[in-house]
Amino acid sequence: MEQRKLGSTGPTVSALGLGCMGMSEVYGPADRGEAIATVRAALDAGITLLDTGDFYAMGHNEMLVREALKEVPREKVQISVKYGALRGPAGEFGGMDTRPAATKNFLAYSLQRLGTDYIDVYRPARLDPNVPIEETVGGIADLVKAGYIRHIGLSEVGSDTIRRAHAVHPIADLQIEYSLIERGIERDILKTCRELGIGITAYGVLARGLISGHWSKDSGKAGKDYRLMTPRFQGSNLDTNLALVEQLRAIATEVGATPAQVAIAWVAAQGKEIVPLVGARTRTRLIEAHGATKVTLTQAHLAALAKAFPPDVAAGTRYAAEQMAHLDSEKPATR
Repeated sequence: MEQRKLGSTGPTVSALGLGCMGMSEVYGPADRGEAIATVRAALDAGITLLDTGDFYAMGHNEMLVREALKEVPREKVQISVKYGALRGPAGEFGGMDTRPAATKNFLAYSLQRLGTDYIDVYRPARLDPNVPIEETVGGIADLVKAGYIRHIGLSEVGSDTIRRAHAVHPIADLQIEYSLIERGIERDILKTCRELGIGITAYGVLARGLISGHWSKDSGKAGKDYRLMTPRFQGSNLDTNLALVEQLRAIATEVGATPAQVAIAWVAAQGKEIVPLVGARTRTRLIEAHGATKVTLTQAHLAALAKAFPPDVAAGTRYAAEQMAHLDSEKPATR
């Protein structure tokens, strides 16, 4: 598989990464055995970047990744971990804590659950409104010096925060949502990252399955699926967004690929510093996603996609209003 470097200071990783969150929670029931088999199949296919979070099912996801990586040489895989989100025993979220002392505590537990001596990329999951980003990054930098972390990343923060963080310690990559129907980073964040030599790991490249070609109005109702509570999957918004998928399907037919493959390939084609993360939970979905690496989009195809999916084409916001209000990445740059 093609390799891409995460920014000017980050690690070299596979051109496609695997997001593991859905293997533990959020998107309805998941099969543990199939999830582990999917991670191992990803490694066999050349995918070396695995993304997880210490708060994904309260540590369950990290332990699942550990089991999947049994007997895999540590240097053959890059593990990206998000931290800082607080959760209660019922699973509810309770804000962020990225103080240096809390960071050290979260890291200690992640190292134990993952069964590793170091983490390749460590990042706060969101901006903590109570802790200056300089303080947070400074605390992570101390752990880099101690050898527990190789690189520092960020997640869902805006250009101003990115600049402040990067001034304290080089930032390897920004993890942020980016897809055909979510192009907010093109306003200024992508330019800022390119200026500073920061890579992008793009999640939500299929808009949480919405533009995969597999979602329908009846999808997700059989189990507890977080997506049904988000605006883009509700009411008339869903009707509008599914109509967009039909345009994608037409272009995919011309390309000789599936809608999901074209959507992933489009993100990858936006720049060599961008690594799409796919949230495949089964080997079947993984095989399809991996096929995107073989899709070549011509300038004509890219033009057709740009016409069909202009910025802000999606109906509804990507998160509920309360969550949107806390996204630093939604704030415009001041310089």
